[in-house]
Amino acid sequence: MGHRSRKHRDTLILIFGALAIWWSLSAIFNGTSNSEFTRLQRHMNNKIQTSSQVVKTGSFDWSSVRFRYAPGSLTPLPTGEPLRPLPAVQAKFQSEGSLKSKLREERRRKVREIFMGDWGAYKKYAWMKDALKPLSGGFQDQFSGWAATLVDSLDTLWMMGLREEFDEAVDAVVQIDFGKSSSGRVNTFETNIRYLGGLMAAYDLSKREVLLAKAVELGDLLYGAFNTENHMPVDFIDFEAAKTGKGLIVEGSVVSASPGTISLEFTRLSQLTGNPKYYDAIARVMDVFYEGQNQTKLPGLWPMMVSMSRKDVVSGNQFTLAGCADSLYEYLPKAYALLGGREPKYAVMSKGFMEGAKTLLFRPMIPGNEDILMPSSGWVGEDGNVYLDEEVEHLGCFLGGTYALGGKLLNNKEYVDIGAKITLGCVYGYQNFPTGMMPERINMVACKAWDDCEWDPQLFDKEKEKRPEYKKHLPLGFTTAKDPRYILRPEAIESVFIMYRITGNPVWQDLGWEMFTAIANGTKTERGTHAAVEDVTRAGESLPQSDYMESFWLAETLKYFYLLFCPPDVVSLDEYVLNTEAHPFSRS
Repeated sequence: MGHRSRKHRDTLILIFGALAIWWSLSAIFNGTSNSEFTRLQRHMNNKIQTSSQVVKTGSFDWSSVRFRYAPGSLTPLPTGEPLRPLPAVQAKFQSEGSLKSKLREERRRKVREIFMGDWGAYKKYAWMKDALKPLSGGFQDQFSGWAATLVDSLDTLWMMGLREEFDEAVDAVVQIDFGKSSSGRVNTFETNIRYLGGLMAAYDLSKREVLLAKAVELGDLLYGAFNTENHMPVDFIDFEAAKTGKGLIVEGSVVSASPGTISLEFTRLSQLTGNPKYYDAIARVMDVFYEGQNQTKLPGLWPMMVSMSRKDVVSGNQFTLAGCADSLYEYLPKAYALLGGREPKYAVMSKGFMEGAKTLLFRPMIPGNEDILMPSSGWVGEDGNVYLDEEVEHLGCFLGGTYALGGKLLNNKEYVDIGAKITLGCVYGYQNFPTGMMPERINMVACKAWDDCEWDPQLFDKEKEKRPEYKKHLPLGFTTAKDPRYILRPEAIESVFIMYRITGNPVWQDLGWEMFTAIANGTKTERGTHAAVEDVTRAGESLPQSDYMESFWLAETLKYFYLLFCPPDVVSLDEYVLNTEAHPFSRS
């Protein structure tokens, strides 16, 4: 009997083993694995109501416009095998213990609660409007009146598993009429990153055809920005003039980020539709930047202001890594990834900018001598030397994540390490102000070199006296807080999130949680909503607030906090590229 029992037991073990292998293979080949992201996809994408698939035709057909300045032959999307396979971006995460998992899930739940509260306020007070006024319960239309907060938040709703709210929002998107605008001039940059990016990302995640249809409709509107004599885009689209197709006039001078931040969205639109016209349009623009990159006064970087009317991206002497240029640089490694490494120009430009940007990075002189870096701005004098203004903008905090991402894609560990130091620099900016929030714009004292940096109280006193904006209450190490506001910005937590996904080090989660706690408490209003804070350099029970909630609070800031505490397969950086508004585009 014993022998027969053992034989029976062994047979059962073989059967169960075979079933386990079959189940695992089925999960892989049929997409039924038990990963969090797969479960999320099943929850959000099954049993789609047909009503959500009916597209409402806008009052104007942008695809019918006949261009005065037709582009001629079109540059196709690059195809074939890349010169070399792109390396993995994300770390290989180990399974976490039950206590760590419980803590992470509790933090994620808290972020989700904040989002749901503010989304509820938007629905109650500002539904189908661009932005909520969180103090008064009003609304504002500053981005053409196409429900910017709604469109910007679509993919956040999806990621958080809010199926009912997502379905409702998709149905509302159908009602948006891109043939009408609350403004006679449409901002190309903002419309591209918030609206077009939001629609395509939500489509990539949900596969709701109505979202792609609306993205194409809007993409054709934005394509009108390129109906110019030299095929460079306008910064602002004259809405009614664009409908005639008679052509638009390119502005004489624009910030470099504006024309340089269309590449991801137009590339993805061509990938999704198979229509090369969008990729062709932006390829012409990026060729101008590519050809001029090493001809500027600070090779590798482009000046803050450029002239697309003259195709001049080399003449200026003012350079910055923050506002006015930031997303131009951010998009270089991201475009390289989105195209699967098939366009080597983006690799060349990525490396060129990361080398050139070192000139505008400085190690600040601080009491603890922490080894951190700060992004800055500067100018090139007539003597050819670069002069730093030692000014740090919150907008520049994106750079840590960009360096780290670029370093992974280019197999350059130095860039990843620089990215970590920049990110820690911005975290330092949060930790050292009494509210736990970093101001919009600050000044510090730059050390002589990255490896030669000791705290010198006498030198600090000397430098702060040079700054008329210096105030005695500022923490040691900061010579100004020129703009003391915190306006719900995402750039610092964006880099913290990327550093966590790239390194797998949970210390980034802990740092992010400190930031989230300070922001959630400091920006909370009496209504329970969240608003921009006018001065984060002074602590108090109630901080002075502004009656405005940017759409990027829901689209970016809370999304990055949420993803920081998600399992790493949720929107993996090996499968998605996030645009400058945190909208994920599929790399497949």
